[in-house]
Amino acid sequence: MGRSEFDYLPPRPAWNAGRKVGAKRPLKPRQIWAIRFHLDREHRLRDRALFDLAIDSKLRGCDLVKIRIGDLVTGGELRTRAMVIQQKTGRPVQFEIMSDARGSLLAWLERRGGSIEDYAFPSRIDHSAHMSTRQYARLVDEWVTAVGLRSEDYGTHSLRRTKASIIYKATGNLRAVQILLGHTKIENTVRYLGVDVEDALTLAEGIEV
Repeated sequence: MGRSEFDYLPPRPAWNAGRKVGAKRPLKPRQIWAIRFHLDREHRLRDRALFDLAIDSKLRGCDLVKIRIGDLVTGGELRTRAMVIQQKTGRPVQFEIMSDARGSLLAWLERRGGSIEDYAFPSRIDHSAHMSTRQYARLVDEWVTAVGLRSEDYGTHSLRRTKASIIYKATGNLRAVQILLGHTKIENTVRYLGVDVEDALTLAEGIEV
């Protein structure tokens, strides 16, 4: 027999029971360098390249793991700027590749080998496929935990938000950050960065007219 509408049903746990929800924290510059030091010490070339590219590109995990070697390399050299089509919006977004990232990417790609059509970060199971977003998330958990941070507070979006947050704090230029993140609406950027009245007032107080 099935249950009737009068039967007692124990309350079901909420989907987020025991989980920390909400925006993940961006990394601070000293935390970025702590993770880089850890990965270098452990000789994890792939992880160092992936971490550096995640910080510079400000891409969502689903776009980061699908980057191909040809997106990063031209004429046998690492690009200083690259562009990808975002999976979520179908719109292109450009990003810079700074010297630290170019150095770590070059070291990794020389070891990785492959052609421009290959994924820069292949799956550990099928080398013709790209790394999964789940594997990327597990790596981020490892990295932050290794430098003494709580994995509950950080995730793949922490890496996407990190440089965007630093740029915003340094310039207050929301429009620039919107372009760099590939957001279609500036309201999304405001929510993403957690910009509030206090931020606005702090910026205003720095300008004397």
